[in-house]
Amino acid sequence: MRVISLKLLRAFWEKHPDAQLPLRQWYKLACSANWHSLQDVRQTFSHADAVSANHGDTLTVFNIGGNKYRLIVRIRYEYQLINVRYVLTHEEYDRQKWKD
Repeated sequence: MRVISLKLLRAFWEKHPDAQLPLRQWYKLACSANWHSLQDVRQTFSHADAVSANHGDTLTVFNIGGNKYRLIVRIRYEYQLINVRYVLTHEEYDRQKWKD
């Protein structure tokens, strides 16, 4: 898989240094993955969930850092491409503004 973009992950861990290691681990695993469905994703990240956003996209949510943070991505399986959309604290995620 190709992950776009590490820049968003880096910006988040600069604000939340304890997120750096788990986000780097997620990035490394995702880059080496060959996912074709959510079922494949869950073989690597068992707690990954598909969520429908208000604009119609289906996004995948990952628990990061022992469920302290949420990583929200759009996975284009046919292109082996992951677009990082949001990295949020659990509190920010619960507000659900990211769904708009």
